[in-house]
Amino acid sequence: MRLTTAIWFGVFMRNESQRGAFVTAVKTGAQQAGAIFVIHNHLDGSFSLYGPAPQVFTMDDETSGDRVFEKVLDRVGQDDVDRYLEKQKNFDPDLWIVETESGEGTPNLVLADPL
Repeated sequence: MRLTTAIWFGVFMRNESQRGAFVTAVKTGAQQAGAIFVIHNHLDGSFSLYGPAPQVFTMDDETSGDRVFEKVLDRVGQDDVDRYLEKQKNFDPDLWIVETESGEGTPNLVLADPL
């Protein structure tokens, strides 16, 4: 069973805080099942963006019930992230945008294996 988006965010925020990262919800959407995009601020002027992976990656036993992400943008400028997210908001106004800031490591996300 998949956690609601609001509960997932609370767990994610706690886990990220434990690793020393700062986390904030830039935009909240549907509490029950909003899509989540995670911006990772590398604190060096670059950002990576993670978004929901295609559903084919969430159908196996290992990830059953987990939210699975894929890296959509890697170490780009803030303008690139903003442009991408504006397009996504036009498509799905109920999405969540979460930002984590850490100069080390990557966010604690379940990532889809690249094909």
